[in-house]
Amino acid sequence: MPQTDAANFALTLGDILKAAGVEDLRSVLVIRHTYNAEGLSGPSDLTPQRVLEYTRVQSVRGKFPAVPPPLWLLFVADGGRSSRFLWAYENHGELEAHREGDWRTFDLRPSGFMDSLRDRLVVEWSRDTVNWAKSAATAAAFPVMEIADPAVVPFPGYDRLFIDYGELQKVVEDRRYRDWRTALGAVQGIYLIADEKTGKLYVGKADGAERILGRWTAYARSGHGGNVALRAAVGLDADHPQHFKFSILRVFGPNATTAEVDQAEAHYKRALLSRTHGYNRN
Repeated sequence: MPQTDAANFALTLGDILKAAGVEDLRSVLVIRHTYNAEGLSGPSDLTPQRVLEYTRVQSVRGKFPAVPPPLWLLFVADGGRSSRFLWAYENHGELEAHREGDWRTFDLRPSGFMDSLRDRLVVEWSRDTVNWAKSAATAAAFPVMEIADPAVVPFPGYDRLFIDYGELQKVVEDRRYRDWRTALGAVQGIYLIADEKTGKLYVGKADGAERILGRWTAYARSGHGGNVALRAAVGLDADHPQHFKFSILRVFGPNATTAEVDQAEAHYKRALLSRTHGYNRN
């Protein structure tokens, strides 16, 4: 990745931290690890356990702060001065019983802070890369070089798809699920909605030009998709859709006839007793 000066960037790490809710930059420590034979030898070492073990032990000698702040942001060298954000830790203080000579061990615990930017946010470290631990008050000037697109969520296959209502909303809106939208928009099918709160089932169909994606988009936006019994359940409790689980029972190609889809729908309603004990009304 090409090197550049901070002046060429409008966005800085300080802007990111402010947007994330940090009011006092002195409460954040920014750390940059590099690969070396004595510590993290390469990308294969970037496991949560290995990185935590390496990060939590610090020497009293050198430039590490005597009283480090409560939030640590961990970056790793990504070529030149480029530094990629790995994750954040909450610092609960030194474990004094573990001190050995010049080495201190800190009680670090994983934090969800800026979790959406993990492996995506890349900043340019200052020229004095030897200073690998900095207060965010200093690191705030670091230019943001990249915020990569979120990792694509692979489509699991029609016969293995099983999602809750929250993920259904992501499927419809989130660009990480674009492969899902392509797959679901290509087929007609019979789907199942299971209510984990009541145990009731609903068998539905998506035929013609609507396809499964079109039908499920209606559920994602309203919670009930216009179905009478589901609408009644949602009307009594607006949060009820959070109990719905979505799966696919059978898929049909775009050339399948309405009669074929209707026949399959009727079969699954009988087999799953969704008219007698579920949400189907016809």
